[in-house]
Amino acid sequence: MNEIYETEEFSRVCGSLEKFEQDWIEKIKDQLVENLNVGKPLRFDWFREKKLGSKRLFYLINVSSKKAILIAYGTKKEQQSIINHIIINKERYSNCEILLNICSQLLISKCEVK
Repeated sequence: MNEIYETEEFSRVCGSLEKFEQDWIEKIKDQLVENLNVGKPLRFDWFREKKLGSKRLFYLINVSSKKAILIAYGTKKEQQSIINHIIINKERYSNCEILLNICSQLLISKCEVK
């Protein structure tokens, strides 16, 4: 079983979404618990997205440590700036395990799957 985490910023954004979007994100978390390789890889195998209409859920995975971090949710219009940020900072984001250790300072919380 995989562990799913989310950044404090993601949690804040998620809390302000409509109910059907929150429910969809919960379903994606359930999928990630079973299989980290869901979603479309974005330039790197460890950086992925799932689509809901014109919105995108962005997350990082580390198959060897069996962990994922939900990092952003945005519109198709915001997609490129999110991708660019990850690519520019790829050394920082490429190892999900290191990111979890560093981000304990950024208040990443483990998701409880329902």
